[in-house]
Amino acid sequence: MKSDAKDLTQRAPASQASGDQRSLAGTTGKASGTSGGLFGMIGEERLWLTRAWILGACLIAAITVVNVLTIQHDAPRLGVIRPAIWEVSSALVTMVIFGIPAAMALWMVRKQPRWWRAVPAHLVAVFVYSVLHVSSFVALRKLGHAVILHEGYDFGPISTEFPYEFRKDMMSYGLATIIYWLALRRSAQRPPEAYVPAPPATFDIQAGARLIRVPVAEILAVRSAGNYVEFVLAHDRRPLMRSSLSAVLEELAPRGFVRTHKSWLVNTARVTGLKPEGSGDYAVELDGLEAPLSRRFPEALAALRR
Repeated sequence: MKSDAKDLTQRAPASQASGDQRSLAGTTGKASGTSGGLFGMIGEERLWLTRAWILGACLIAAITVVNVLTIQHDAPRLGVIRPAIWEVSSALVTMVIFGIPAAMALWMVRKQPRWWRAVPAHLVAVFVYSVLHVSSFVALRKLGHAVILHEGYDFGPISTEFPYEFRKDMMSYGLATIIYWLALRRSAQRPPEAYVPAPPATFDIQAGARLIRVPVAEILAVRSAGNYVEFVLAHDRRPLMRSSLSAVLEELAPRGFVRTHKSWLVNTARVTGLKPEGSGDYAVELDGLEAPLSRRFPEALAALRR
């Protein structure tokens, strides 16, 4: 015979023993739910950053197809392979270096820097972003032209071509940063958890071969009856169980039961009144039932008067 509260206590992990000073979940000082992953991101942040990256990749893929078709239309002599090498190389590199605006967006959300710190940081980030983009797609284009077309590739003069690419990279960096920032803000807006009321506490009464599970709130009192205890329940039910009153008190004390007499336990939540009986004794009123309160149990009297 075990009450729910005691069952749960007995099933508690031994690794969190009494006096263990290790922090429990949610009290480690990290953001709630932090798993120790990349940059300490929580699962919700990783999910929304991944969604933002997929959205960006889809936009890049669509723009790549449009650009290839446009170049092929405007300059048919180039064919399809050359524009495909140019645009696909740029798209692949962009998808990889999208990690830079993602990291900057995470920094913005976490630190919320003032503009005089954010602007220089973004200028450095977009310059690195553009240098990586241009140098990487030039290398891929040279490789593609050599392997597929068996010819060289000339990017053109850096003094004119890099500023042109840098302007485009500023736009793509800015758009990617905004998308990632919005995604991270969305990840922080978690819907409130649905309230699930806790099930009522119950107590198992072993009445002979029959097990009776009753809500603790329905137990008005418990009375000693020789080698048995009698449970006085609501609706005038009184099942008997072979046990000592002390053993029952040990399990029901955490649920608000107190010993008022050598033969009685009462549920403090069901007490409706106290009636003096003289000489310091009282009668405890419980929904039409009266249980004795002996002056030998002053702790019970103090508990019932709270």
